[in-house]
Amino acid sequence: MKQQQNILIIGAGLCGSLLALRLGQRGYRVSVYEMRPDLRKVDISAGRSINLAFSNRGNKAMKLVGIEDKVKALCIPMNGRMIHDKEGQTFLSNYSGRDHEFINSISRGGLNALLLDEAEKHENVSIYFNKKCKSVDFKKTTALFKDYETKSEFVEDADVIIATDGAGSSMRKSYYLAKKFLFSFSQDYLTHGYKELSILPNKTGDYKTYKNALHIWPRGSFMLIALPNLDGSFTVTLFLSYDEGEYNFNNLTTPEIVSEFFEKEFPDALQLMPNLIEDFFKNPTAPLGTVKCSPWHYKGNTLLMGDSAHAIVPFYGQGMNASFEDVVEFDTVLDQNLESWESVFCTYEATRKKDTDAIADLAIDNFHEMKDHVANPIFKEKRKLEMALEQNFPNEYSSKYSLVTFNEDFGYLEAMTRGRAQDKAIINMIADKRISTESDMTKAELKDILKRVQQETNNILEDDRISGLK
Repeated sequence: MKQQQNILIIGAGLCGSLLALRLGQRGYRVSVYEMRPDLRKVDISAGRSINLAFSNRGNKAMKLVGIEDKVKALCIPMNGRMIHDKEGQTFLSNYSGRDHEFINSISRGGLNALLLDEAEKHENVSIYFNKKCKSVDFKKTTALFKDYETKSEFVEDADVIIATDGAGSSMRKSYYLAKKFLFSFSQDYLTHGYKELSILPNKTGDYKTYKNALHIWPRGSFMLIALPNLDGSFTVTLFLSYDEGEYNFNNLTTPEIVSEFFEKEFPDALQLMPNLIEDFFKNPTAPLGTVKCSPWHYKGNTLLMGDSAHAIVPFYGQGMNASFEDVVEFDTVLDQNLESWESVFCTYEATRKKDTDAIADLAIDNFHEMKDHVANPIFKEKRKLEMALEQNFPNEYSSKYSLVTFNEDFGYLEAMTRGRAQDKAIINMIADKRISTESDMTKAELKDILKRVQQETNNILEDDRISGLK
């Protein structure tokens, strides 16, 4: 394939801007069309995730395009989860027993702006804003756009069209509505939605609570989380059912009820949020859903990537990281110098889809873990043991969370399969009192536990293989 070919990218969000940068570096002529205004000139963040969790898989992509240090300057390290109970007591649960493993809070807008700036440094990359894609003719490799400024419509053609326009992808909709080939599509919503709130800095511009953690207020069927921003604030997100429970989004309709809810469930957070009522009624409530579809491509003409192909709920902090990893995996396939775009797309989907399906399932798992299990005594015992195993045997043990988040050379499917088996092994052994979680164990005692956990994990994996679950 000639690198002088024209590639049209629909969507200039995080995945689209990174893809444009990488394809620009490879020498392709790239045109990117984005429905929103240029976020570097207009504030368009209201109600969307202001900050995101950035970890190893995302950083692998930043290394690929050579901007790792620039991205690092936008990051706030978060070493673990700061868990808040209803009495205001806190407990810090580290993400890993290895000191060098942590996740980062990063500004969505800041990172997106950086990627756009870097992409536009290449003369062969052009980015156009306020241009909404209405549909894609995937047989002709053309896309119909509406210009929000002139109100006119126009058609663009290219050698290849790649859609990175998110969970509401216009191209995916065109695949589905055209009924020209066998296309499978599912969109599953949680019963919960989310609303973004904030903890503002104190009068001196400092953080009102501990900076280097992801704060969680788990309450069984709902939760509050908070991530730090560089300006001393925290972005706070309430995850709550639309219509179930004593309090839900459908009945939190007055300032009095909202205040009552927070006073009862999150009293320590409420003390930090004098702006709660204003935020609550200003910001929208948004749904949480998972998108899976197949195939991602139509012959050698068009391809879905990022959330367009596999939108997930945010509870593993991997949505952005998975989309960035898409670009890395796609780049790896391009390095194979296959004979056609169709071969590239087929190879990419064959290697990538199993992993994106896995992280979608893991994100649902972590939703239940974060809102409930993190406060469960057995879960706490499991995490304490895993921290000890990772600290003492850093090359021999990694928790499921570490496999997913910090082991970027493990595919998501492999991380999920082994991680779930390890979780099952440890929880069963703690519940049956077959292993101890005492904090004063010797390294020899921990080594014995490690061997037993590994054996039990392998037994579970083998049972799953025989049962056809692996």
